Amino acid sequence: MTLLLPLLLSGVGLCGLWRRADVYSSLTRGAEDGLRVLGRVLPALVTLLPAVAMFRASGAMELLSAYCAPLWAALGIPPETAPLLLVRPVSGSGALAVAGELIRAYGPDSTIGRTAAVMLGSTETTFYTVAVYFGAAGVRRTRHAIPAALAADLTGFIVAALTVRLFFPE
Repeated sequence: MTLLLPLLLSGVGLCGLWRRADVYSSLTRGAEDGLRVLGRVLPALVTLLPAVAMFRASGAMELLSAYCAPLWAALGIPPETAPLLLVRPVSGSGALAVAGELIRAYGPDSTIGRTAAVMLGSTETTFYTVAVYFGAAGVRRTRHAIPAALAADLTGFIVAALTVRLFFPE
């Protein structure tokens, strides 16, 4: 495993020599392209990450979670996972922190802990992904993409809860 990176780099260099390609120029051109993408994506990240932190710190997440808990229960989703459902579409690291709190509070083998874990693997950080990838591709109109992605996230949340209940009945 420790030789993986050196072998990979050597393989790329040998492949470039075999094809008679200027590996160093390709590397610097790729770095330039990466910096351009970073320049387009960075403004979205700079606004998105503090917004998530402010949302959590203000107490609005707890208020909204309590308000939505009956809806989640009606959909078969444990109401305790409501903060995860609200944070996951916006922030992967925030969702991981919320899931960690749920797992610490209820245990990793509890229905809530398992549901939180499956939800993390079944859904996407929709707004982050849209900001990064659409920003990198220069897409300005996300009219249908965001509602479709949020519907997919909701489906993932519901199916995650159903799957845990199906495979781990209490």
